[in-house]
Amino acid sequence: MLTPKYPTPDTAPVAPAPVATTDNTPATITPTRAPVAPASNRPTVQLTPGSALALAAGGGAVVLVVGAVLVSMLLAVAITGVSVALVAVVLRSLVKDLHNHR
Repeated sequence: MLTPKYPTPDTAPVAPAPVATTDNTPATITPTRAPVAPASNRPTVQLTPGSALALAAGGGAVVLVVGAVLVSMLLAVAITGVSVALVAVVLRSLVKDLHNHR
């Protein structure tokens, strides 16, 4: 049940070993061509100076908008924290006054 399952060995045919020749004649080498990658069907994107400028301006605008959103969220958290701290101080003062009057 818990014994490992080993995959079956590959059944690829074994290439024959090269045969050594005893004569000193040079072997003829046939040149082979490297495989050529197929051409892509996707259109290539060409950036002109105007489109590069528009892309940079759009990226800058995105950075500014995201920065403004993050700063406003941080400011909201800070304001909420200060108000909660102020309410805690006021409640503590009220509770202290109630205990002093008894």
